Amino acid sequence: MAAVPERDYDLVVVGASFAGAACAIAAAQYGLRVCVLERKRDPGLKLHTTGIIVKEAAERTWLNRVPAHLVRKVDRVRLYAPNLRNVALQVPDYYFLTTDTPNLMRWLADEMRDQGVDLRLAQPFTQASRETSTQRGRWHLPGIGRTHWLVGADGAKSRVAQRFGMGGVRHFLYGMEYEFAGLELREPEALHCFVNKALAPGYIGWATQNPTGVQFGLAFRHRASRKGTPDIDALRALVGHRIGIPDDLTPSAIRAGLIPCGGPVAPLARPGVILTGDAAGIVSPVTAGGIHSAWQHGWTVGEAVARHLRDGGPSPERIAERAAPRYRIKRALRWAFDHAQMDWPFDLMLGSAPMRWAAERVYFHRSSGGTA
Repeated sequence: MAAVPERDYDLVVVGASFAGAACAIAAAQYGLRVCVLERKRDPGLKLHTTGIIVKEAAERTWLNRVPAHLVRKVDRVRLYAPNLRNVALQVPDYYFLTTDTPNLMRWLADEMRDQGVDLRLAQPFTQASRETSTQRGRWHLPGIGRTHWLVGADGAKSRVAQRFGMGGVRHFLYGMEYEFAGLELREPEALHCFVNKALAPGYIGWATQNPTGVQFGLAFRHRASRKGTPDIDALRALVGHRIGIPDDLTPSAIRAGLIPCGGPVAPLARPGVILTGDAAGIVSPVTAGGIHSAWQHGWTVGEAVARHLRDGGPSPERIAERAAPRYRIKRALRWAFDHAQMDWPFDLMLGSAPMRWAAERVYFHRSSGGTA
């Protein structure tokens, strides 16, 4: 196969997940020449996300274009205490969308191409260096071409961050998830969340209905002193019969990996280079959910680069730093989960006003109000 000739770009994005796609589409909307490098040959393979889209992202971002067959509405959280007493938590008009995540990522790839983005699959990022010729100020990526800006949206182990000595993600959860194709939960309209310090120290277990089946997972706070993997089979034995997962059903897919949970890294920008998404730690420290915040930040970065190049707007690096969410309340909750988690308060206080207050901030992005 003949090599693709090098080209001149305004922006090269490394990584084709949510943050990278948002950045690329936003910049392309302004007419920029955008290239996205994705190391996987298929953007729907080897995913490390449960793929839940919150209402804000579903209604206020490009994701409101997602085809209906790729999503399923979930309108409540069923929270289980360690003793398995449970309560349904619900806020009027609030919902989540679970997704057929592999095909959602393929749809995003098509959306980028439709906007004129040069999407290069099976193309990892290796290196970039400053030009010393008349193109001074641009980055040169061997085999790709030249670009004014380079954005790393390549995950928590970002090669872009490593290459340029930028902030790295240091706080993780370790998660494992089973997929059961074709299965339906007894309560498919709920996101089921299980609190249990013995099985999920520093995090939770979960089960949710998606358009193609059921996702069932477990994660704990990753520490060097904590060996082994999440005992997802023990959680399944404990709760499977309650929610509708047969004991003898074999998972159709299994995935596992590290999930960022520490908040934004520093620095996440250097001259001509910006991090976004998981690479920048744009992930909730409590839930490890990041699609909405990653999309917002990636879009902001893409717009900032475009406005700077087209209209002489403010520094994209400065805007990227300022746009990173601070997660002040969620950082405090993360600290409490890490240092003071006990089972008995959940057993005792499930459904109480303080528990609802915390749940609204963790699950529903609400500061007040709400019913259950």
